[in-house]
Amino acid sequence: MRLATLDDGTPDGRLVVVSPDASSYAVAPVATLQQAMESWSAVEAELAAVTTFPETLDPALLRAPMPRAWQWLDGSAFASHGDLMDKALGISPVKTGKPLMYQGTSDKFYGPTDDVGFLSEDNGIDFEGEFGIIVDAVPMGTSAQDCMKHIRLIVQINDWSLRKLAGPEMATGFGWVQAKPPCSMAPFAVTPEELGGQWRDGRACLDLLVDWNGKRFGAANGEPMGHGFHELVAHACATRDLVAGTVIGSGTVSNENYREIGSSCIAERRGIELVDTGAPQTGFMHFGDTVRMEGIMADGSAPFGVIEQKVVQA
Repeated sequence: MRLATLDDGTPDGRLVVVSPDASSYAVAPVATLQQAMESWSAVEAELAAVTTFPETLDPALLRAPMPRAWQWLDGSAFASHGDLMDKALGISPVKTGKPLMYQGTSDKFYGPTDDVGFLSEDNGIDFEGEFGIIVDAVPMGTSAQDCMKHIRLIVQINDWSLRKLAGPEMATGFGWVQAKPPCSMAPFAVTPEELGGQWRDGRACLDLLVDWNGKRFGAANGEPMGHGFHELVAHACATRDLVAGTVIGSGTVSNENYREIGSSCIAERRGIELVDTGAPQTGFMHFGDTVRMEGIMADGSAPFGVIEQKVVQA
């Protein structure tokens, strides 16, 4: 099942069920994705039963599947990315064996083709390609094994970052605020069944193709997560309930053979250059730059659709 949200002039848009070929849709039996998540056990069968799609889908009307959420939590579950970022930022984090996670802004998710405005190019504008999940209500203390059944939808995310603000904020020991503006979402949220065998052990095992200004920048696969999404959910709910509609990200998709397949963010490329040559060579984004992200199945299909956005001056 593939769900999307159309712009109808309201803050949360109108939820629709999308045809398998993404060309048409049917209006969902509940108005918004947040309402669906809050009553998932009651509406899932009704949503899945939709097999007729009478309306033509206009891509220009597609917003983020979840235009705003009660909670956005982002992990950093790919060890190769974390190691490179530690080198790039010159930090030595405490190793605990627990997932890394922070809580970011959730009152807005950019749509898949929205221009994204920033005040200045000087803050180090960067994209970050990720996969993510949306859960229904998760009780405090739920085990990782039981958290798997709370993962209702999978999404694709661009977690925008301002890199030159990240280091100083991390150095305070109190976390990110200015360095993390709102994220973007690809147009379609899909149930785990849509990924078939490429949803394994709580991981979206797809290649994430990332193009910067029309040139391939990375094609990392989502399988090598050090912690699966079910483990990220368990970490997040260890001491608190998770409200239905909570979105959790994987962190930047990264593989150990990054020199061969590229990266999902500029900061990682700069980290590689720092290791190889002693100094980063690649600059960050400029106004007018574009980024395109597309998660690809083994058969070449793109279940989440495409994020394609331009950086502009706010």
